[in-house]
Amino acid sequence: MVRVIVVDDHEVVRKGIIAYLETDDEIDVVGEASSGNDGAALIIEKKPEVVLMDLIMENGTGIEATKQVIEDYPECKIIILTSYYDDEQVFPAIEAGAFSYILKTSSATEIADAIKKAASGENVIEPKVAGKMMTNFRRQKRKLHEDLTERELEVLICIGNGMTNQEISEKLYIGIKTVKTHVSNILSKLEVHDRTQAAVYAHKNQLIG
Repeated sequence: MVRVIVVDDHEVVRKGIIAYLETDDEIDVVGEASSGNDGAALIIEKKPEVVLMDLIMENGTGIEATKQVIEDYPECKIIILTSYYDDEQVFPAIEAGAFSYILKTSSATEIADAIKKAASGENVIEPKVAGKMMTNFRRQKRKLHEDLTERELEVLICIGNGMTNQEISEKLYIGIKTVKTHVSNILSKLEVHDRTQAAVYAHKNQLIG
């Protein structure tokens, strides 16, 4: 049997999930908690194979609890069970060590299946979340400066060489206003805040000859 702990601050949701799971002969619910801090302590004490973890809770979030559990008990398979799938929740949860990520719109059968799959080493990721993860992965694989136009790349190289807007204007034969527009676009595309960070980016990525 798969030993499971359910951590959710909504009692009706928590009790409802547990009631269903207890009808499954392959699942043994060995504990429950209503907060991240209490959940983490209980998980480390009981050492279940799988945990159903809510994200937004008082007295310790699901992300904080996940991080703590994985540090002390890395074999644990934590399934995030939440209503949220925005970037601010998804990526921190995955980075904290969550094994699976499913939504509360999942059926009881789907939740039970996710638990059994986690116990056998197979994760389940909500399609909306999987799409976000793939997009993020592709962005990481692709260098940010590859999205710059040829002219923007020229301006970035000038910035990396310590040139002022006036000097860039004279070197590339373009107006100051155009230079400022290019600089603004460069900062946005490279996801940096100022020229200094843009220059550092250019040097780190060996764009300066």
